Amino acid sequence: SPMKRKHKRLGFVVVALGLLGVSVGLILTAMEDNIVFFYSPSDLQAKRLKPMQRVRVGGLVEEGSVARDGADVRFEITDMANNLPVAYRGILPDLFREGQGVVAEGVIVAGVFEADTVLAKHDENYMPPEVAEALKASGKFDELSEEMKRRAHRAAGGGTDVAEPGGGY
Repeated sequence: SPMKRKHKRLGFVVVALGLLGVSVGLILTAMEDNIVFFYSPSDLQAKRLKPMQRVRVGGLVEEGSVARDGADVRFEITDMANNLPVAYRGILPDLFREGQGVVAEGVIVAGVFEADTVLAKHDENYMPPEVAEALKASGKFDELSEEMKRRAHRAAGGGTDVAEPGGGY
């Protein structure tokens, strides 16, 4: 009878949706292990990371915190509320400077962030949007210089700077 066929079809749809849900869940779980989450130093203090969990940390390079020893560099990333000590071995990007925004990727070992990548993602006018958000979230945004505020404002998408046509992008 037609009713039976309808029920069969409905049952099939329900099972298919269930399987779809399960497979999406499995995919997301597998991806979650590979997604590298972005944190500010304050986020990290509040969060319990799994041992050797890869994360990205962003903030400003703390003034006076950079110590070089051959290829080894130690510095601190700050969001103006909390600091995170970073150890890195390798060549730093040209734009790496104290007081500038950086994003580092790596793992935390015994309270020190062991970075294997350090990105100084900016020219003089650029600050990574995540860093700008982290600084605003820390409530210490007001302590930044006017210039840094302008950069962060632009990074967070609040700027009215319109690129000139053919403006070198």
